[in-house]
Amino acid sequence: MAIELKVPSVGESITEVQIGEWLKSVGDSVERDGAVVMIETDKVTVELPAPVSGSITKILVEAGASAKVGDVIGYMEEGDASAKQTSAKQTSSPTLAQVAVSSPKPLEPAVSSGGHVMPAAARAMHDSGVSAAQVQGSGPGGRVLKEDVQRAASQKTSVSAPPAQGAREEQVVPMTTMRKRIAERLVEAQQTAAMLTTFNEVDMSAVMKLRKDYQDDFVKKYEIKLGFMSFFVKACVDALKLYPAINAEVRGSNIVYRNYFDVGVAVGGGKGLVVPVIRNAERLSFSEVEKAIRDFGNRAQKNALKLEELSGGTFTITNGGVYGSLLSTPILNPPQSGILGLHGIQDRPIALNGQVVIRPMMYIALTYDHRVVDGREAVTFLRRVKETVEDPTRMLLEV
Repeated sequence: MAIELKVPSVGESITEVQIGEWLKSVGDSVERDGAVVMIETDKVTVELPAPVSGSITKILVEAGASAKVGDVIGYMEEGDASAKQTSAKQTSSPTLAQVAVSSPKPLEPAVSSGGHVMPAAARAMHDSGVSAAQVQGSGPGGRVLKEDVQRAASQKTSVSAPPAQGAREEQVVPMTTMRKRIAERLVEAQQTAAMLTTFNEVDMSAVMKLRKDYQDDFVKKYEIKLGFMSFFVKACVDALKLYPAINAEVRGSNIVYRNYFDVGVAVGGGKGLVVPVIRNAERLSFSEVEKAIRDFGNRAQKNALKLEELSGGTFTITNGGVYGSLLSTPILNPPQSGILGLHGIQDRPIALNGQVVIRPMMYIALTYDHRVVDGREAVTFLRRVKETVEDPTRMLLEV
């Protein structure tokens, strides 16, 4: 009997997904709960498991196409997967003469430096001449996808055979579901919120000295390095308590204030920037914040973050400094009313106690929704963050 492969529910309010890489082709065997196809949403990529053991009989929706939750995208036939595979091999095994005459060039091995190679990616390697060692996987668990091979082949071509002088080439690539959603949300933020950005700068000397003096002890006790982000998370929580409007949101004709602080931290993922949320950041220690950020970063690279970890934040921190940004105006993450942008640290001359001195300085930027937050609140919030980071003992004394 034919078994339907249906698009599963992947989270509240998500009704449409994009079909990713098919991990199994028609005729392939698969064990129960084995991965059949990747399902992509605007936030996460998940595997569709086989509901039974058997073999794939039909694929209705190809990779890259859209489908709605509940749609049938393929069929499989129930049975002993291992037995079917063995039987198929015995039935279709060519003779020795046929092998000698028509055996094709073998495909690349199923494992690369980046992880397991998907069947379609292996075929793309064979066709393009790209070796597994040249490809870095971007799929869950480091899996190598067809797109990774195509990207590697494109890079190889541009290096080994530059286009003729004056050549004008274009490459048309469909937007991923995640990129489409990012684009929609950014435009939504521009159209619905009254965004304004205020700036300040922070002398990072005190934090850098603390890290230098206590880094070894911190690592020895907590098995993780003390970074800059935990200081800013703690400083923002402190400032949000003083200026609750920045932790609020507009909901219809109401303003919703929260007495909890779920801080989103932007991290680079395998398919773009994602913002996982540190829940109840006010309750966490420096080490717990650092461990949460490290865990998010590691899983973001493998596209292994859960949907619930990427929604529901009350405030966001983004650090463009890791990419070399000196100054920028971050865009709100709707429906939040505030986002703090961090930037690169540079030694700059400043006036201090009547003298010109060199200090490691960082520009910080707060973009806020002027419908909820007054300019005075935004400016004093940012100044509070500056004062707290410049004198971290405030975080301990709560003054």
